[in-house]
Amino acid sequence: MCNFNKQSNDIKALIHLFMKKAAENVGGVNFLLALIEAMKTKKPNPLIYKECKISSNNTTIRWNKVVFKDKLMVLEEVLLSHRNSQEPDFNILAEKSDKKRKAIINMVRTLAPIEFIVTPQNQNDGGGFNFKVFESIEDDSVKMNPVFIAIFFCSTEFTKKALKYEI
Repeated sequence: MCNFNKQSNDIKALIHLFMKKAAENVGGVNFLLALIEAMKTKKPNPLIYKECKISSNNTTIRWNKVVFKDKLMVLEEVLLSHRNSQEPDFNILAEKSDKKRKAIINMVRTLAPIEFIVTPQNQNDGGGFNFKVFESIEDDSVKMNPVFIAIFFCSTEFTKKALKYEI
């Protein structure tokens, strides 16, 4: 999941294009990386930060809903199980246990409306960008947005590799 080299070529290209465009829209690669570093300083996880806003020197990320610790724990468990399986594309509802599946469905319902909006503090640096937690939500299939995973759960090295990737 957070190993860029093990991603499929399609996912690598998607993350590369999104990160490149995102960097352009916030004033450059350094501004984007500084924001990700600022997010990494928030412990235990920036998603449960009550102000729903994190700022670096040049960029701000905001979201429209507080994420509570119980939902974050379910999300982290899903991501951890995926990290061990190393599948490049995964359906988070592919869970055999009914209890875990129900917890995942509740987490999806809670996190689906959240939208992250990244804006530069100087309007001349760009128009910013936005993204959601999930790439697709269907009745029996939910796929995580690889950009969300990259920004909130992967290292800045992952983002650097994504930016340097050549299609």
